Amino acid sequence: MKYPTRRLVALLTLTVGLSTGLTACFPVIMGGAVMSGFVATDRRTSGAQLEDEGIELRASSRINDNLGDRVHVNVTSYNRRVLLTGEVPSAQDRQLVEQVVSRVDNVQSVVNELVTLGSSTLTQRSSDALVTSRVKAGFVDAKDLFANAFKVVTERGTVYLMGRVTQREADRGADIARATSGVQKVVKVFEIISEDELRNLLPQPAPESKSTAK
Repeated sequence: MKYPTRRLVALLTLTVGLSTGLTACFPVIMGGAVMSGFVATDRRTSGAQLEDEGIELRASSRINDNLGDRVHVNVTSYNRRVLLTGEVPSAQDRQLVEQVVSRVDNVQSVVNELVTLGSSTLTQRSSDALVTSRVKAGFVDAKDLFANAFKVVTERGTVYLMGRVTQREADRGADIARATSGVQKVVKVFEIISEDELRNLLPQPAPESKSTAK
């Protein structure tokens, strides 16, 4: 069975992403060539990307130090804005997790989506991972979106969308996610930028060289 190049790259990338847990842009080998992802580069600065990785590690460590294994919390940082998803046993623990994370260096804001429930099962988490891969594939198939501008987090069938996107991209991405099999709800946690800002972020085409006629 033959796949279009765009779809094949997406499938390979999603496979690597699910096996490694990475969400940033990474190289894919195709026919001996290295492709740095399959769409536009990450819209965060390199410094912000490193900061986000550090924030996630520090926040997760402090949550573990303060609450141990009685909570199941996923920490996702995008441009220093932290999304908390998962389950905690009480409203007090929910508030404590937010306080702990808000004190982590360089955290600018916290979006607390923790719920007071028992921890999700392995089956539920596997189902969420599958939903995430489907949403990402939907973004890749969309001709009018840069898939790598979106970060997708799924928790108990609820899909959280993060990224630096225009209002047009935010609405389009949410529509694609809602239409994806297994998605029960979509929550937008975007940083909205203008169309002018987007144009400035996109790679500029190299100027055409003028040949001199002899």
